[in-house]
This record gives sequence, structure tokens and C-alpha cells, in this order.
Amino acid sequence: MKYQVGKPGRIVVARFEDHDDVLANLSNIAKKENIRAGVFYLVGGMREGKIVVGPQSDELPPEPVWKELGESHEVLGLGTIFWQKDEPKIHFHGAFGKKEMVKVGCLREKSETFLVLEAIIIEMEGINATRELDPVSGMVLLKL
Repeated sequence: MKYQVGKPGRIVVARFEDHDDVLANLSNIAKKENIRAGVFYLVGGMREGKIVVGPQSDELPPEPVWKELGESHEVLGLGTIFWQKDEPKIHFHGAFGKKEMVKVGCLREKSETFLVLEAIIIEMEGINATRELDPVSGMVLLKL
């Protein structure tokens, strides 16, 4: 295990409107505000999304299992922001619910707001972490 200790910095509150791209907007805020390390919470609605719901098997490199939202869902989740070279990398896991069906997964690729989605971003000061490609897993992982 490796870890670092930091403290909370700025807090950003954002409202994403209908059809806004959630992942792109989080990345844009991180770039504009130069948030190098952060944690964020999302609550609201999404109309489109593509999520990974686990690997096919426990072998490396993992082969992801993909699910699409394809229609409006309620969403609640938590994510992190750390940079890979010159770009912020957003890592978000959430629960996505519609009627009696709930999906939990890692949001990737498509991410479109339904009506409104609220984001609370908390900057972490004193953390020197990045994301780097791990050759064994083939994934971009946190490096401390």
C-alpha cells in the first residue's frame, strides 16, 4: 500500500444541464481550474451513459463487460480526478436506477445529462498523484 496525506482545497459546485456531456464537463472544469487532484460527487439524472460492470473474468488484462443506459436514469456516485500527462482523467463509479432496475458501474465514454445533474468537486491539496498506464493490466491506474 502507498498513500499520501493532503487537505481539502477549493470546492466547486456545478450544474450540468439537459444533454450536457458529464465526463467532458468534469474534465473541462479540472483543466480550467487546474485541479490536479480531486474528489467529486454526482447526483441527478442521465439520459445516456456507457458503463463497465466488471471484467469478464479475473484474468489480466481484464476484458470489460459493457452496459448502456440508453434512456433516462437517476444517478448517484463518487469519482476522482488525477492527471495523466497533460489531461485530467476522470474515474467515476455510480449507481444508475430506472424503475425497478439498478445498475452499478464505472462510467466511460458516453455520458449525457437528463434534465439536471449536480456535481460537487473538492480539490485535494498536497497530493502528488498521477494516472499512468499499467502494462500488466492495460489500464490507466493511480500512481503515488
